[in-house]
Amino acid sequence: MATVMHSPEHSLPPGTRLDDFVIERILGGGGFSIVYLAISTHDNTPVVIKEYMPSSLATRDANMSVIPSTEQNTERFNHGRRLFFQEASTLTTLKHANIVNVINFFRANGTVYMVMEYEEGVNMQAYIKKHNGNLSEPFLKAVFLPLLDGLQMIHSRGLLHLDIKPSNIHLRSGANPLLLDFGAVHEIMQTRQFQPNQVITPGFSPIEQLDPGGYVGPWTDIYAIGATIRACIEGISPPPSPQRREKDMLRPAVSAFKKRYSQHLLEAVDWAMEVDPLLRPQSVDKLIEALHGKAPKQDKKSLF
Repeated sequence: MATVMHSPEHSLPPGTRLDDFVIERILGGGGFSIVYLAISTHDNTPVVIKEYMPSSLATRDANMSVIPSTEQNTERFNHGRRLFFQEASTLTTLKHANIVNVINFFRANGTVYMVMEYEEGVNMQAYIKKHNGNLSEPFLKAVFLPLLDGLQMIHSRGLLHLDIKPSNIHLRSGANPLLLDFGAVHEIMQTRQFQPNQVITPGFSPIEQLDPGGYVGPWTDIYAIGATIRACIEGISPPPSPQRREKDMLRPAVSAFKKRYSQHLLEAVDWAMEVDPLLRPQSVDKLIEALHGKAPKQDKKSLF
């Protein structure tokens, strides 16, 4: 369900027993977690297990327990662990065909584990790289319309994803998408000022995620969707949003790719990627309408 990456330091070795599962191998990892392929001891079903393991804050002791690497890191480690537990708890209630299915979560080894359904497929980041972008319009609609339906459900629960990017999209057979990694999941209309574990991905995180006290909302995930669609077309990540705010050199999609894609699709991408959050679609509904060529753009009243 994830692309195999270099083994993060301090990962659990194959054969390790975790609750009712046995670790088979590592699938990948990021700054705050390690992801494993595991097998259920009950019925040999493969599952994906995500472990809270913040590499900058923690280490693993001889007993396999995850512990803060210094006394100074203890508070941040504990705060992140609470957020990870909340993420797992939230995800068990979010059931949608295009959102990763969290089966269970539990505490062990001084940390928290999230158990997810395993599904065959390919990571979108790898797929973009393989094809050098240039993904067709029918493919883009087959992926992003179901994905937006799932995102709409997330927003309807008063939550935001806040880390949408190609590597967090899993493509099953038939380009059937699955939105992964809710490590940044956050309640709507909350300032980012007191979020020490916030996730920032250059090119996909909009300006309000980087500004201290910037207000995030559905428009924040919408920017990331637009940037992800553009990456599917162009084959590279868009420039970081602070760079765009200072001097926006990004050529509009409507002029850059007009020979290969419909005007309404490219207009929707440009609208979603407005630097100013007030100028973007304010809801997933509006972006879906735009992708179908049905949404008029808003009057521009810039924040900047």
